[in-house]
Amino acid sequence: MNEAEFNALADAELARLEACLEALLDHCDTDIDYELKPGGIIEVEFENGSKIIVNRHSAAREIWLAARSGGFHYRPVEGRWVGTREGDDFYQTLSRCMSEQAGEPITLAP
Repeated sequence: MNEAEFNALADAELARLEACLEALLDHCDTDIDYELKPGGIIEVEFENGSKIIVNRHSAAREIWLAARSGGFHYRPVEGRWVGTREGDDFYQTLSRCMSEQAGEPITLAP
């Protein structure tokens, strides 16, 4: 996959993530905010001031997730974004990280 193909795929996934975050904010009382930043970056901020950063990394052809609990890298595999180390699902890990940082259960589903 070339860089342009990857960027299109990653941008579509980041748009899907944005829609998930909007749906979450519409249906919960959790104090979470997010901001889209240039270059394929989504920054999620929690009431306690902690943040989660999700961004595309074109050179590695991955989406990266940075949270308090660590950094995670995901590659597209058969229509899903799969962790490069443990084969975990992007949305499951992001939901876990968001729950940890928010102090309450959060589930994101594309």
